[in-house]
Amino acid sequence: MEVQCPNCGELVVVKGIGRKPLNIPLINVCDAIQTHRSVVDAAQELGCSPAYIFGVLKSNGLKLKDVIQDKY
Repeated sequence: MEVQCPNCGELVVVKGIGRKPLNIPLINVCDAIQTHRSVVDAAQELGCSPAYIFGVLKSNGLKLKDVIQDKY
């Protein structure tokens, strides 16, 4: 991608624009869910969105009910 420099006006080639992926390990996601028993609270602890948590679980073939273990 080419971006025009605001100072000199020259076109500069820039690579890698965008947010870096979070790459939160599955074990950390599962531990946060089991600790908080809430996806929203787990997402706040991990610094991600609830949708990211569901995406990590889905990519590993898990569902929320598989991670949360009832203690009652």
